[in-house]
Amino acid sequence: MSASGFDAKDFRRALGQFPTGVTVITTLDESGNPVGVTASSFNSVSIEPALVLWSIDKGANSLSAFENAKHFAVNVLSREQVSTSNNFASRGEDKFANADYHTGIGGVPLLDDYAAQFECSTWAVYEGGDHLILVGEVKDYRHHSETEPLVFARGSYAVSAQHPEMMQNQAETVTAPENDFVGDYLLYLVRETYQRFSAQLYPKLNQECQVTPEEWRILARMVNQPEVAIDQLTDLVMQPEVTLRQTADWMTEKGLIQYKDKDTLKATETGADMARRLQKLALDEEAELLSNLSAEQTATLKSNLKKLIDKL
Repeated sequence: MSASGFDAKDFRRALGQFPTGVTVITTLDESGNPVGVTASSFNSVSIEPALVLWSIDKGANSLSAFENAKHFAVNVLSREQVSTSNNFASRGEDKFANADYHTGIGGVPLLDDYAAQFECSTWAVYEGGDHLILVGEVKDYRHHSETEPLVFARGSYAVSAQHPEMMQNQAETVTAPENDFVGDYLLYLVRETYQRFSAQLYPKLNQECQVTPEEWRILARMVNQPEVAIDQLTDLVMQPEVTLRQTADWMTEKGLIQYKDKDTLKATETGADMARRLQKLALDEEAELLSNLSAEQTATLKSNLKKLIDKL
């Protein structure tokens, strides 16, 4: 298919249906200064020899550093490192001022915190359209098997979780004891509730209002705050700035929001009406979920969950 055969923005959205991990790739520039970028294009290539690859936009400021580097490191981020991802995806000059790191092979900076880490020598650099593809030979690696990795899907950060069908299959094939630990464990109960609730809510929002979960999260924040800075939204809606701006562009084309200035979004009248409509749909869905609880039980449930969140 030719480049003119499809819309580039919609193509990115289609690619977003494929979940990936989140990494920070680090190296040194020609002057020996640390360089780092957030990337989700990391992938394995070979076991013998141990090869991995990732790609970098030819328009990136750090292109020359990585293209000419003899070594680089892949820092796979954990679920607790959303701020680290946003830091290295930002336009800031000194990204390492906000990062704890030490040096590894070739003097390449290594983040102190990670889910997995691969120190590489550059094996090859290939042309890849508007990107360069960098292949590295892994010289050393380490990982924390107990750490959950950070996931990126549909333009937003996420975490990996066991699919509900797996638990359902286990329940159908194995009779759980009366005092089953997992079935009564808080983490399982909260996660299972979230997964089942969101699986019902998001399709309804899309069917009735033609919005994606990413657009819904932004509009939900604008119900009571019609103007919001992009750097505030990144953490609130769990999107890095670059993908948040892409989502904002799509929403601008739909007439839901507009840029008050280059760093501030504002809901249009249409967007504000849509936000209120989405809020009602969400509240109706919540009321259905909580219909077997009294008003007092519902208030107590929410209050206790907020206390747990504050404690964590």
